Amino acid sequence: MRNSQIVPLVVATALFMENTDSTVIATALPAIAASLGEDPIALKLALTAYLVSLAIFIPISGWMADRYGARTIFRAALLVFMAGSLACAASNSLSQFVAARFLQGLGGAMMVPVGRLVILRSVPKNELVSALAYLTIPALIGPIMGPPLGGLITTRLDWRWIFFINIPIGIAGIVLASLYFENLKEPERPPLDVVGFLLSGLGLATLMLGIASSGRHLLPEGVSWGCLGAGVVLLALYLRHSRRVAHPVIRLDLLRHSTFRAAVTGGSLFRIGTGAIPFLLPLLFQIGFGLDALQSGLLTFAAAAGALLIKLIGPRILRAYGFRRVMLVNAMLASAFLAVNGLFTAQTPHGVIVAVLLVGGCVRSLQFTCVNALAYADLDNRDMSAATSLASVAQQLSLSLGVSIGALALEAAAGRYGRTAIAAADFWPAFVTVALISATSFLSFRRLSADAGSEVSGQRPARDRA
Repeated sequence: MRNSQIVPLVVATALFMENTDSTVIATALPAIAASLGEDPIALKLALTAYLVSLAIFIPISGWMADRYGARTIFRAALLVFMAGSLACAASNSLSQFVAARFLQGLGGAMMVPVGRLVILRSVPKNELVSALAYLTIPALIGPIMGPPLGGLITTRLDWRWIFFINIPIGIAGIVLASLYFENLKEPERPPLDVVGFLLSGLGLATLMLGIASSGRHLLPEGVSWGCLGAGVVLLALYLRHSRRVAHPVIRLDLLRHSTFRAAVTGGSLFRIGTGAIPFLLPLLFQIGFGLDALQSGLLTFAAAAGALLIKLIGPRILRAYGFRRVMLVNAMLASAFLAVNGLFTAQTPHGVIVAVLLVGGCVRSLQFTCVNALAYADLDNRDMSAATSLASVAQQLSLSLGVSIGALALEAAAGRYGRTAIAAADFWPAFVTVALISATSFLSFRRLSADAGSEVSGQRPARDRA
């Protein structure tokens, strides 16, 4: 196998573990909430804690890899992720579970971005789309296996066993990285922007804590508003700081590249809708429709199966039609399929649900392939590390916002009828809300040129085809 195939497959081990973990947890949310004596919606704190931890530590992942070597950081990240998994299994309260998920996020922050950085530095640009496909195909097996596996473990055993799955996978990743990764370093690297890291990290953490804790008063209302205000102030201070230092921890100047800007802004809006799906669907099926965890998992895995199917033909579609046309059509199609989820009822045939989730997974996955490849189309190798960090931060924040916005919409719908417990009728406003936000990504992709990304898609520019 060529280097462009082996390296992505090794990184896919980590992505497989991360994706399996997140989808298994999503299926088990109601059972975990019952075991901890919490409202299921309160578990949004655990989901957002993981994503916020990623957003905080991802910006220094590239610097750490440049300083200590990509192989060293990748293996250490796998160890931290496994330690977080064991802490999750040992949790007996919501606060312990949230803290354990935050520790998992620290490992994930170094694990996948550093692996992706190795791919970007090891693979020629004209093989980038194919390399990313090799990365995502094995990784998408995790979301396919995750929901049924999580449902089976939760129904037949105990939810704590779901975290032990990560241990053998993590060990395999460490062994494969030792065999196939070069310990890539940058001989000339800028000093770490410690002040910027503290401002951005604390700003993101407090802002997202304020958003995630609002609604059901998981924290006192004054504390939630205080977190929101502090987050805004700290991020504003970081913005000012980043303009005054030579090497900020998050390089916002990269947004001057039109393709990178469209991928980050449009991709973030699109992911808000996607981020809500793993949170809303299991709650709809288990709390709204009364299905058990296994039945729920056997339905929700269809979306991941659709995502895997489209990866086989995604590069061919891009070569035929180009990034701009595919992304514009896909943005609207994917948002429509997201909104349709709100029309499901307990009487909807399971075959219809599976079909909708399957096609929806296809169009969303194609959009992610486009966004991930387009982001780096016009960047030099020296900017790859910073670009990977910025794109990954935006991705995790948008997924976290998807969970929070979906939960807030769900709570608001229940509140209209004076209820505290959610019912099946409360879900359609939540799905429509996140679908509308996802659809606004169309505006960012519309600004792309007709031949945007032709270098990485393999499509000839329009001027050459004339």
